[in-house]
Amino acid sequence: MTSRIFALVFAALLAAPAQADIPAKQLFGAIETATMQRSAAFGSYARGCLAGAQQLAESGPGWQAMRLSRNRNWGHPQLIGFIDRLSQQAQKIGWNGLYIGDISQPRGGPMLTGHASHQIGLDVDIWMLPPERLDLSPRQRENISSLNIRSNDHRSVNANWTPQHMAILRAAASDPAVARIFVTGAAKVQMCNDTAPDDRAWLRKIRPWWGHNAHFHVRLNCPRGSGRCEEQAPIPAGDGCAEAQWWITDALAPAPPPDPNAPPPTPRTELTMASLPNQCSRVLQSR
Repeated sequence: MTSRIFALVFAALLAAPAQADIPAKQLFGAIETATMQRSAAFGSYARGCLAGAQQLAESGPGWQAMRLSRNRNWGHPQLIGFIDRLSQQAQKIGWNGLYIGDISQPRGGPMLTGHASHQIGLDVDIWMLPPERLDLSPRQRENISSLNIRSNDHRSVNANWTPQHMAILRAAASDPAVARIFVTGAAKVQMCNDTAPDDRAWLRKIRPWWGHNAHFHVRLNCPRGSGRCEEQAPIPAGDGCAEAQWWITDALAPAPPPDPNAPPPTPRTELTMASLPNQCSRVLQSR
C-alpha cells in the first residue's frame, strides 16, 4: 500500500467532521491489499468490512477468477473454501470448472461501482457461462462475457439453460455454509417445474432477484464464532415456488405513468465510516 493511500485513509479517519464525510467507498476502493489480521467479517453484507481477507488464486484446479483488473477476488477463507468445493462439484457434473466473478475488495467495504453488498467477503458471483478452458489470459478474462440464460421477454429461461446449470445450483444450495443464492426469477421457476414434489427442500435457498440472468450470487452464512457478523433475516418457510411466479408475471407489468405532483425521490445516502461498524476504522488503518 502506498504512503499516499495511507495519508488519504488517516486524513478521513482523523480529520474534522466535514472531511470525514468522504464516502467510505473511496477509502476502501483505494486499498489494494488485505490486512494481516485474523480473518473476520464485521457488520452486514451491505454495510461492513473484512479483516484478514484471503485472495482467491487467479487460476485454480477448477476455476478462474474473472475481471482481474477490479481486484475483487478477495474473500473470507470460508468463502474461498466454498469456491473450491463447488468447482469440484461442477467438474463432476460435467463442466470444466467455474468462472468466478466479483467477491469482495481486499478489505471489503463499499465498492466504488456496482454492488451494494459483497462487503464482508461472504458473497460471490459465479458466471452462468460453462468454461471451455481454464487457461484464459488476463486480457481474455477482461473481454469475455458471461451467458444470458433468460428469454427476451423475461418469462422463461432460454436455450442456454441446461440441466447442468440446475445441478450446479442444487450443489451450491446443498452446501451447509450457504445462506441463500440469488438467480433470475425465470431460472427459479424452471427449477421448480423440473423438481419432484418430494425433493424440493434445497429450492428454499434459491431466491429470485433482479439482474441475475448471467450469473448466480451465492451468499454464505456468517462463520461460526463471528460475533460481529450480522446475518440476513431468515428465509421464509417453504420452497418459494409459488412466490416465484410473481417474477414472471406481475413484476413484468408496465409501470404506471409517473405522478407529476410527486416529490422527487430521496437520493441514496452514501455510506461513510460513521455508517459502518467501529471495527472498520481499524481494518482501514491496519497493515
